[in-house]
Amino acid sequence: MTKNPKDTPTGRLAHLHVLISGASIAGPALALGLARYGARVTVVEKAPDLREGGFAVDFRGHVHRTVLTSMGIWDEIHARQTRMGGQTVVDADGTPRVALPAEMMSGDVEILRGDLARIMYERTADRVEYVFGDSIATLEESPEGVDVTFEHGAPRRFDLVVGADGLHSLTRRLVFGDESRHLRFLDHYVAGFGVPNDLGLDRAGRLYSEPGRAVAIGNYDGDPDRAGALLVFRSEKLEFDRRDVVAQKRILAERFAGMGWEAPRVLKALEETDALYFDAIAQIHVDRLVRGRVALLGDAGYGATMGGMGTGVAIVAAHVLAGELALADGDHRTAFAEYETRIRDFAKGCQKISGNAGPFFAPATERRIRSRDLVYRLLSSRLLAGFFKKLTEKAATGIELRDYPRP
Repeated sequence: MTKNPKDTPTGRLAHLHVLISGASIAGPALALGLARYGARVTVVEKAPDLREGGFAVDFRGHVHRTVLTSMGIWDEIHARQTRMGGQTVVDADGTPRVALPAEMMSGDVEILRGDLARIMYERTADRVEYVFGDSIATLEESPEGVDVTFEHGAPRRFDLVVGADGLHSLTRRLVFGDESRHLRFLDHYVAGFGVPNDLGLDRAGRLYSEPGRAVAIGNYDGDPDRAGALLVFRSEKLEFDRRDVVAQKRILAERFAGMGWEAPRVLKALEETDALYFDAIAQIHVDRLVRGRVALLGDAGYGATMGGMGTGVAIVAAHVLAGELALADGDHRTAFAEYETRIRDFAKGCQKISGNAGPFFAPATERRIRSRDLVYRLLSSRLLAGFFKKLTEKAATGIELRDYPRP
């Protein structure tokens, strides 16, 4: 499926044709910024359509708000926010152990990933060419641009290519080397899928942990019938086919067999689901974010599976990359160098806290579960509420934004 822009772009980047690989969050965010500066933008996405649903993502602090306001989507995000309440850590019988405040898990504003992608797609669909159901096959750079072949479409030449295709980026593999050189496994796996709302949750969540594994159930949209389940477990690195859903379900069933609380009903829903997300909790570390006319954006360059504010980082990085290209009038050498300099430390700071995600959900021992609960009980108290908010915002605000040209 291809969506062609209606008009010929005009503006300070009208001479630039950019290919973006990936139409999740980072890709459409960059497409929105570049299109506002007049660039010709093509987004290629291997999925047949825009991906709906997915986990909830949040924004926090003045940097996120400044960028989202500049993009013109702050009000729309608020209009579609989950309005998620607090989450509660429970015992096996459902007895509350500690209440986690909404701002800890949901930031200042939270929205479903699919809803955010839809907002940015709708803002760009008349100015950006979207090619669904295809992906890059090869890249070859020349002094005149980047010659790209596709799995299905005809070969084309672009001035620049940006890999915004996630943790398992094909663009990164083609230009920067095999994934094994860049992916750092963090000793945990995570899965997500829909379940019946048997607990009657209304924009609230419950979390139950046993040593090395955890089940969380949350209702983010007020639907009285449906909820989402999150499974996290500690593990050695596993070998599995990312396309083999049956094998992934078997792994989860084995790892969560015999677990208490709602785990049996969650595993029953797992058998029936046809929309399973399953992956390692991992980080991406690359030596460089740019090489020639190719740049990495979002999870492809500095991703973390969860807990590293990846969506916020991607939005800010897209803002910076588009702004630097505009400031340099399309000179990619200058713009790419500035982008890498300004984003690297910010991204690393956010990525660093993602290392806590697995141990938070699934502490390795019963003693560590009790220690986690005690720490968050203290942090959630009225006395430390202000300190806790600042703590969660520190990484998200760890960048000074430049004044970029107005589109």
